[in-house]
Amino acid sequence: MNRRSFLGAAGGTAIATGLGATAAAAAAPRREPDGSVSSQLFLKPDGLAPAQFDRLPLEWHKGRVKALQGKLRELGLAGAVLTDRWNIIYFAGLWHSTTERLFNAFIPAEGAGDPIWFYPSLDRDLVKTWWMGDGDMYFDWHHGEGAFPHEGKVQMGAKVDLFDWMLKGLKRRGYGGKRLGIDRDLSAGTQRAVEGVIGNEMTPVGDACVGFRMRKTSEELSLWRRAYEVFNKVHAYARDLLIERGTDITDFDVASAATKWGTDLILKDILRDGAPHTAVGISLNVSCRAGRGTAYPHPNQFHHNRIVRGQALQIAGGIRIGGCGGELYRAFLLAPFTDHMKKVWEVSRDCCAIQKEESVSGVTCSTVAYKVHRYQVKNGMQKYIYHRPAHGEGTEGHQPPYLALGDHTMLEPGMVFSVEPGLYDPENGFGVNWSDDFVVQTEGPALQMSRLPWTEEWCHLTL
Repeated sequence: MNRRSFLGAAGGTAIATGLGATAAAAAAPRREPDGSVSSQLFLKPDGLAPAQFDRLPLEWHKGRVKALQGKLRELGLAGAVLTDRWNIIYFAGLWHSTTERLFNAFIPAEGAGDPIWFYPSLDRDLVKTWWMGDGDMYFDWHHGEGAFPHEGKVQMGAKVDLFDWMLKGLKRRGYGGKRLGIDRDLSAGTQRAVEGVIGNEMTPVGDACVGFRMRKTSEELSLWRRAYEVFNKVHAYARDLLIERGTDITDFDVASAATKWGTDLILKDILRDGAPHTAVGISLNVSCRAGRGTAYPHPNQFHHNRIVRGQALQIAGGIRIGGCGGELYRAFLLAPFTDHMKKVWEVSRDCCAIQKEESVSGVTCSTVAYKVHRYQVKNGMQKYIYHRPAHGEGTEGHQPPYLALGDHTMLEPGMVFSVEPGLYDPENGFGVNWSDDFVVQTEGPALQMSRLPWTEEWCHLTL
């Protein structure tokens, strides 16, 4: 696809050359997403239907708590304290922000699993309007004993040790003398404090919590696909803009215009009324870097570069709806490019196919990483290898396990991985990196979340 044929396919809508960067972004294409030229190249549907809901329902979270309760009973624990934001969101379903303030949820091993919350005053409306079993509230960090200004109690009380305060809250509810878990490792001093209040040390259960989150359910994957259905169109929009405007714009223009357009698209179908618990876990960002900036895996420079023929360009970003979704990058070469650039591009692209074929349930992460790296080295790319092929993908972004030579975790159905067998050549000022999400299946190769192709037709452009 080149610029002349693109303009013909788009109905002959020529844009005057010489536009400034701001003007070019403002004049971005406004065609409907399904009418774009690039969307005609999407891969065919694969049978995974996108969800019709905007977030995982409360009943799903209650089911996850029941699964956690079974694990706690198996470990001989009467309950567990969740301190990690992502564990709280996954099991209890309460979307919230964390700072230095203590925000914990205790999950009892028996009964309905209603959480016992320990939370600051600023989150009281979120907690009380969600799944509220029981709980204790403090005012803020640092909390002064007896001080609750929102209740008219303004005093400079003694600073409260909030972890100790939480332990005493559990003891008051009958958990003294019982074996409890917590989703992080505690220092020896903290364990002594726990033993002084509860009577026993707390058992770390963080690995068990992450283990649940690593294996995605069918509901999560359908919401994942819904997010990617949007991101497919956003990438098509960005590619259309790149072809239509060519060297008249910067990489910053592509990123900012696509982010704005995609945000409008994603929110068009999200039910929301401004109240808590709707439109949660939603994020979309599109980045673009052209030329020398592509030559570094994690560049630290700002990207505001004129798009020039003969260089590499990357359109990247991430998307989530209700916390479900992940990365989507494509690596472009803008003609005329060298044979060396083409070779690096081909090897990196082929490694994506290797990862898909080798990500089979029952093999180890290290095995997949080994085969990708072996192929890179076999093709003379060792100088350009900077990192592992992929990381596990979750609501928090990077998540165990990792497709790395030292990670011997066995692949299981429902595990989701990024796709990043990138190669970088700083000496020649270019790099090639991809990403997508591959889902491990019960049988056969991994399932690809996006509908974007990996082809020369999509990625080799003449502007």
